[in-house]
Amino acid sequence: MKHSLRLLVWLLFIVFTVPSYGIAADDGGASIVGTWRLVAIEGTGRGTRPNDHPFGVITYDDTGHMAVQMAYESSRRPLVGSGTDRDKAAAYDTYGAYFGTYSVDAVRGTVTHRIDGSLNAADVGTTLVRFFELRGNRVTYFVAEDGRGGLYPSKEATVRRVIWERVAPRR
Repeated sequence: MKHSLRLLVWLLFIVFTVPSYGIAADDGGASIVGTWRLVAIEGTGRGTRPNDHPFGVITYDDTGHMAVQMAYESSRRPLVGSGTDRDKAAAYDTYGAYFGTYSVDAVRGTVTHRIDGSLNAADVGTTLVRFFELRGNRVTYFVAEDGRGGLYPSKEATVRRVIWERVAPRR
């Protein structure tokens, strides 16, 4: 009984002291709340080819909501008029955006995005998991999805990294 009570007190302590939107309770006050600019995508997949030049922003607020937009310049051409179907498909293929809610698991070192709306309707209702490293004004996300319906067991096992830099507030 004594052991169960200690466990309950410990769990309550964790639930009420680790903020749901910060990186960790002991992160020195830093959190992911704010706006971040895409610096680079490394590894394999979309945005990693030499001429892709990915750019974008991701924003987290203190209510647990987030939104991200990313574009890739490699095949983007200006649309003339309303554009051809081929032009529209190229524009769609070089742009990604979604919004929803997020949570942070400081123990596992993950950020989870729950997608409420997306440019790609197939993404709605899904979740995306990212391992993370926060260093100064940069956060590196390690894409946890393995492409086969599962998750990599750790950030070291991942094959794709997305690097973001905090946008300084305007003065």
